[in-house]
Amino acid sequence: MNSLRGLDILQELIEDPDITEIMVNGPNNIFVEKNGIVCKTDLVFESVERLQSIIQQIVSFSNRRVNEMTPITDARLKDGSRVNIVLNPIAMDGPIVTIRKFQNAPLSIDRLIQLESITRDAAEFLEKLVISGYNIFVSGGTSSGKTTFLNVLSNYIPKDQRVITIEDSAELSLIGVDNLVRLEMRQANLEGTGEITIRDLIHSSLRMRPDRLVIGEIRGPEALDMLQAMNTGHDGCMSTGHGNSANDMLERIATMALTAMNIPLNAIKSQIASAIDIIVHLGRTSSKGRRVLEISEIDHFNGQDIVLNPLYIFDYNKGLISTGNKLIHKDKILQHNLSP
Repeated sequence: MNSLRGLDILQELIEDPDITEIMVNGPNNIFVEKNGIVCKTDLVFESVERLQSIIQQIVSFSNRRVNEMTPITDARLKDGSRVNIVLNPIAMDGPIVTIRKFQNAPLSIDRLIQLESITRDAAEFLEKLVISGYNIFVSGGTSSGKTTFLNVLSNYIPKDQRVITIEDSAELSLIGVDNLVRLEMRQANLEGTGEITIRDLIHSSLRMRPDRLVIGEIRGPEALDMLQAMNTGHDGCMSTGHGNSANDMLERIATMALTAMNIPLNAIKSQIASAIDIIVHLGRTSSKGRRVLEISEIDHFNGQDIVLNPLYIFDYNKGLISTGNKLIHKDKILQHNLSP
């Protein structure tokens, strides 16, 4: 049945609730991450042609294409799981498929607290910031839980607001927002035309009267468009990006913004300091758990560096703890009659 109507031997892995990631390294090497541990399975495809057939089936779900001319693509399964595919001649030892499983029931903040990913105190603090319209950026390494955490934060958005989500592959699942617009980028067709980029979607979204913009992940020149949106009265924006620390993420945002326009670095850093209010950094600890490692407020730009005000930091003995520092920029939170 799985061979005829499902994704062959991958189907049983997709249906296993304890598996969070599936890694196919050619037809004979299939690995999974289960309960935080990566291990090899005994499963193999009957042939490389069968694996290639399953790949074409996967990309058809999200109207993407992958072939020798365009051997790399991102797609998603019907349940929302994220898929990255790399084919020959880029992949030397056969087709590579990496599937990040989608949670059937989106994680709630209570579940993250139970998993010790964040403390109740820090979660309540972030809830106030989201409600008050602070611009929040979530950073972290690969598989640190950025999209999951962004989804949890997004569910704090007041339900009467108009929310526009922008993603390269739709993964966010906002609950209880009636006025929701979901946008997804589109790849160019076989003639090389018809591409709709994240930058195009951000430009268009600003004409849709958004109360909130939620941008799935920043990877390139769209960083500049995100900063400009945040700096032109669109409060409460949220996004994610890859970074090794909060400071490193700010440097990467500056680098990505510079790819869009040749302007002085100090001008970019000044825009970042005025656009982003809070940066939340995630990571994986030695116990394989995904944790909030830092919550910092962006204080100001001193002419050379962006100065952070750390509010919560992760201690490997005590967990996530408050630094004792107070929120400096309280105007938004006070406007909503909330205590900082």
